Amino acid sequence: MCLAIPARITQIDAAGENALVAIGAVTKEISLALVNDAAVGDYVLVHVGYALNKLSEEEAEYTLRLIEEIGLFDEMQDTAILASEPPTGHQA
Repeated sequence: MCLAIPARITQIDAAGENALVAIGAVTKEISLALVNDAAVGDYVLVHVGYALNKLSEEEAEYTLRLIEEIGLFDEMQDTAILASEPPTGHQA
């Protein structure tokens, strides 16, 4: 199953190409290649190491609540969604 997860940007590299995001208790490095104008504090939808698009805080929190309610959040902590690395050439 493919799933993209909302995450909050906590840091962006100097080139603006990569970011650190918080997904629950996990911090992950992702590529911002597909998202324009991302800023620290923004929420983005993350899949396989890429931010796909920005989300409002309300959309992100609602989606995270739904994921938690159906019992997937803890399970996702160990999946490829959170464990995947940014694509080669997009590392900070």
